[in-house]
Amino acid sequence: MIALMLIGAVALMAGIDGHAEEALSVQQVVDVALEVNPQVRAARARWLSAQHSIQQNYVPADPQFLFTNGDSPTNPFANNLWQGFYFSENFQFPGKAQLQADIARGSADIARLTYQAVSRDIRAQAEIAYYQVVLDHALRKLNDENVAALQEVLQVVKVAYSASQAAQSDFIAAEFNLATAQQQADTLKVAEANDRTVLNQVLNREPDAPLPLQERLDLTALTAREQNLAARATYKRQELLEAALAQRNSQKALSLAKLEYAPDFLFGYEYNNWDSRYAAPCATCVGTHNFFMGLNLPVFFWIKQKEDVKRAGYDLMAAREDLSSVKTQTVAMVAQLYRQTQLAYRMAVLYRDTLTPLAQQGLKVALIAYQSAKIDFLTLTNAVQQTNSAKVSYVQAANQFLAGKVALEQAVGEPLSQ
Repeated sequence: MIALMLIGAVALMAGIDGHAEEALSVQQVVDVALEVNPQVRAARARWLSAQHSIQQNYVPADPQFLFTNGDSPTNPFANNLWQGFYFSENFQFPGKAQLQADIARGSADIARLTYQAVSRDIRAQAEIAYYQVVLDHALRKLNDENVAALQEVLQVVKVAYSASQAAQSDFIAAEFNLATAQQQADTLKVAEANDRTVLNQVLNREPDAPLPLQERLDLTALTAREQNLAARATYKRQELLEAALAQRNSQKALSLAKLEYAPDFLFGYEYNNWDSRYAAPCATCVGTHNFFMGLNLPVFFWIKQKEDVKRAGYDLMAAREDLSSVKTQTVAMVAQLYRQTQLAYRMAVLYRDTLTPLAQQGLKVALIAYQSAKIDFLTLTNAVQQTNSAKVSYVQAANQFLAGKVALEQAVGEPLSQ
């Protein structure tokens, strides 16, 4: 399955770089971003690196070997009376290695959660950039519709002015409004190009690389309840889980600090080869064996180990408060984003189903009324602006709704569909 997924991702990237005609959906854009974004790859490499720092804690320090050429009357390298071979090994007090490995394992889990958080944020960046490009494209289309409406108004005013039924100021104002809308098209085009550059950056591509997208707004209602999302966030959001792991690591660090009062041990073996029988312990001794052991004495515990324990205790207290703070922030963030997202959805539906159709109907009536000299030019202009404003407000509210859903996914820690 992993091989098939990698093959699919490579084929998708080849299609993008080859300027394929097939437009990409938001999910396809996200899949590519999670595969090629350098931040995601770097976070994954750090996670894999942290995994390789666990087992080494079970292994004691490297042994030490010492060779001595002893009691030479001439120089250190010849005519020695004896040769000594020393081997020693340090061992920690039992239990320290286990705690150190547990702390390293917790750090690796935190690195994994950091990788997941980076992937989550890159997913959000890709989705927001995608929806921003869709918004830019929709605004350009609406501006084109506004230009067409203003051209129709100009034609109506021109006919009325030719028949001496409209003032010259009306004709000039109509031309001015049309030119302003036509100039706005360049601004919107630059904005869309810049937002496409942002999306290409997330996808680790050249700024001006072509990227065909399915440019449509998917306005699907948010059906999840606020309480359910808040509950999911408390056990899914990566920052919350990281804080919990940090608290657990602080607890183990406190236990490890207390073990500093316990001594570490040293074991060694020594073999002496006597080249001179006069220097040997006995006339028949050719070689002698020695065994030694030792331990460190925490005689400065009142200033070293005691302070380490106090510091670890305060670190644990800070980790607990951090966890509580992240929990409070997460629940509050979910509540705020949920309300804003629902408000944006209601506004989008209102403009789509009610206000925009009313504005379009009002524009048609205003055009007929102006031709019949029942309204003035200012009323006609207001009708055009009202229609364009309603359309723009709809796409902006829809974009805010989609961006709110993305922000909710970040706050919860996973896509809402899961």
